[in-house]
Amino acid sequence: MEETKVEIRLIVERDLEQFFAYLSEQLAENGRGANPLFQPQSPDSDGLTKEMEQRFTSGMIVDFPQSGWRRVWGAFDKHGVIMGHIDLRGHPEAHTQHRALLGMGVHRDARRMGLGHKLIRSVKQWAIDEAEIEWIDLWVLSENLPAIGLYQAAGFIKNGELEDMFRIDARSYAYTRMSCSLK
Repeated sequence: MEETKVEIRLIVERDLEQFFAYLSEQLAENGRGANPLFQPQSPDSDGLTKEMEQRFTSGMIVDFPQSGWRRVWGAFDKHGVIMGHIDLRGHPEAHTQHRALLGMGVHRDARRMGLGHKLIRSVKQWAIDEAEIEWIDLWVLSENLPAIGLYQAAGFIKNGELEDMFRIDARSYAYTRMSCSLK
């Protein structure tokens, strides 16, 4: 399929209202219909919470590599609509400035068109050029096979699985840990 034509750029304060609306729409699909559970929360939850919004906004104003930093990129279509996002944030543990945690999502209308790969390439390049990050790590619910396939195709390797990490709606979910070396 043809790669989605988008502009990938940092989310800034003026984008936050649209970004949070996009995230709310994403979370409304979590574990519903044919969609796997991709966020460790019940499909019946309220979706995007004020605490989630606060984690994004507070991390975006922290200078890299200070504790609590986060950078968020949006994939904007020709009309300025967010079709996907990716974010990197620091690990909370000390002595981990050479690593970052990744989170991402792609709007249902832009899936399977190369946007996920494009987003990952963009943050890898930023991590190498701007931040001297050597590793990107992520955690993904183990039954989210489409996401795991994307990450493996992008060079991430599985380095562990935590069985029974979550119990959501009386069901057990495992978490897969993956990493990608940028060296």
